[in-house]
Amino acid sequence: MLPNFVNNEYILTDKISYRLNDPTRGDVIVFKAPNNPRRDYIKRVIALPGETVLLQENQMFVGGKALPENYLDPEEKINGGAFLGEKTEITLKPGEYFVMGDNRDRSQDSRTWGPITKDKIIGRVFFRYWPPKSMGQVHAADY
Repeated sequence: MLPNFVNNEYILTDKISYRLNDPTRGDVIVFKAPNNPRRDYIKRVIALPGETVLLQENQMFVGGKALPENYLDPEEKINGGAFLGEKTEITLKPGEYFVMGDNRDRSQDSRTWGPITKDKIIGRVFFRYWPPKSMGQVHAADY
């Protein structure tokens, strides 16, 4: 999740909120990895159930609108994957979420293995407590 999260940081995850509410676009979440349920991944929610997702010319589009992602490195390349390729549009089914890492060039995410379902989500990241210089609240992206 570079540049926003780095290895060996410690975070707190809210495991209760999503029992009452659904994830929102921009939330940073922890979930069971689709390719290995013994591992947990941290990614950002890009699209919600029922929305369309399109990757075109290094830009993500949700519902036909370019997604402003000012939290990414401006030089970041967004390549397609096995599930979502360049100029491929998909529509999420009920209960599906499209998630992506902030380090798009090196991230295994929904572009590779498809959307995740709510039952795989462990919780929302809300606080970083290690290292001390990075300590603070983790906010959802403001779209």
